[in-house]
Amino acid sequence: LDCQLDDLEPAIRFWSATLGKPVEGADQDGDGRYAALATADDEPIILLQKVAHESRVHLDIETDDLDGEVARLEALGARAIAFVRERWWVMQAPTGHRFCVVQKQRERFGPHLNSWE
Repeated sequence: LDCQLDDLEPAIRFWSATLGKPVEGADQDGDGRYAALATADDEPIILLQKVAHESRVHLDIETDDLDGEVARLEALGARAIAFVRERWWVMQAPTGHRFCVVQKQRERFGPHLNSWE
């Protein structure tokens, strides 16, 4: 959840209570920009991020092959926008939605889906 705020604390309290998820880390990287809510292994990771742009919800797609996943998504029509901190890609879907492609975040990590069933 991208939050255009000077202080994440109100967003942390709101989203924790709203979603019924305890706070896992109120200052994940020690810079006041990221906070994590606790989720089960089979649930999406919920990360609140302090940003300068308008507040919005965006998806991160986890992968164990960053370059391969970016290439796959480009073949599907996405466009690579920026490689950030040499760690993740910001991309744009053909629909205009921005999302990120990041390295796997959890030990329990399955293969990505290539088709709908």
